Amino acid sequence: MTAADTSHPAQWWHALPDGRLQCDLCPRDCRLHEGQRGQCFVRQRSGDALVLTTYGRSSGFCVDPIEKKPLNHFYPGSSVLSFGTAGCNLACKFCQNWDISKSRDMDRLMDRASPAAIAAAAAAAGCRSVAFTYNDPVIFAEYAIDTARACHAAGIRTVAVTAGYIHAEPRRAFFEVMDAANVDLKAFTDDFYFKLTGAHLQPVLDTLTYLVRETGCWTEITTLLIPGKNDSDDELRRMSAWIAAELGPQVPLHFTAFHPDYKLDDVPATPGTTLMRARRIAQEEGLQHVYTGNVHDTEGGTTFCAQCHAALVVRDWHRILRYDVTDDGRCPHCTSPLAGRFERFEGSFGPHRIPVRLAPRA
Repeated sequence: MTAADTSHPAQWWHALPDGRLQCDLCPRDCRLHEGQRGQCFVRQRSGDALVLTTYGRSSGFCVDPIEKKPLNHFYPGSSVLSFGTAGCNLACKFCQNWDISKSRDMDRLMDRASPAAIAAAAAAAGCRSVAFTYNDPVIFAEYAIDTARACHAAGIRTVAVTAGYIHAEPRRAFFEVMDAANVDLKAFTDDFYFKLTGAHLQPVLDTLTYLVRETGCWTEITTLLIPGKNDSDDELRRMSAWIAAELGPQVPLHFTAFHPDYKLDDVPATPGTTLMRARRIAQEEGLQHVYTGNVHDTEGGTTFCAQCHAALVVRDWHRILRYDVTDDGRCPHCTSPLAGRFERFEGSFGPHRIPVRLAPRA
């Protein structure tokens, strides 16, 4: 299978007076001559148009617990069919999925699947949702949008795991078909974004504000805490205060642990005490649902009622140990509604990760 087999017309671009074509998908605004690719690697100029070169191709499919995305308030205990492609529009030196997101080897895209085939596979596996993840789905927006529509037609929900680095017009089209999103807020300083991701903070804040204020897409936030880079008390307090004031105290925030990888392998792993400190600071700033991730921390994984503080969903990592929420998402003790999306709990999928093959390698 050649790249031409999966090239798909790209949206969101325009011609410049000097003959180059500018990609309008994300704030990088890549300006391309014939044959050049954008910094995401997967959007390329071909003649007088831009194409997406990874449409219909994936680096692999797995059935995961929804808590692994992480989403703790979006149908807890359910399973999700997860997949990604290759490339990324950020340049994170600490990328935890660098072998996929930084890949320039199209041979990594072993599985070929149409949007309808993905929806059918999710239904066959008993998944409540499909997640666009592993690399950032905004760079394969056309494929993700078509797949999301096929999923909705089959009664399957959709989830975007993204850094939120996207322009306003494609943002509307992309999130219009997403039922939930986990947005990676990598830090709360532009200096961090510029030096460690090659991007900027404000577009991500704009995406978060748009999602929470203007859409019905359920939104949770994840921040990977890197020792000495984005874990100071001051930064954590300012970030938490911004979330509480601009998005609301009900928006879940996940602090996850960094491990040395990619170009930041000289920085030590995040100690559990840092995650607990961050959680405490965020709670002091008024956030109601703050979690720790990538560690065994039952309290940090538990969902508490914001009113009576009863433990409603007790977790250890991605495993639900106890579930005590009504079918309509209320605390059974004080009847207060719990922020998120809930339905009848039929048991936890558990911490399993099950690879799924949709098609033989071509």
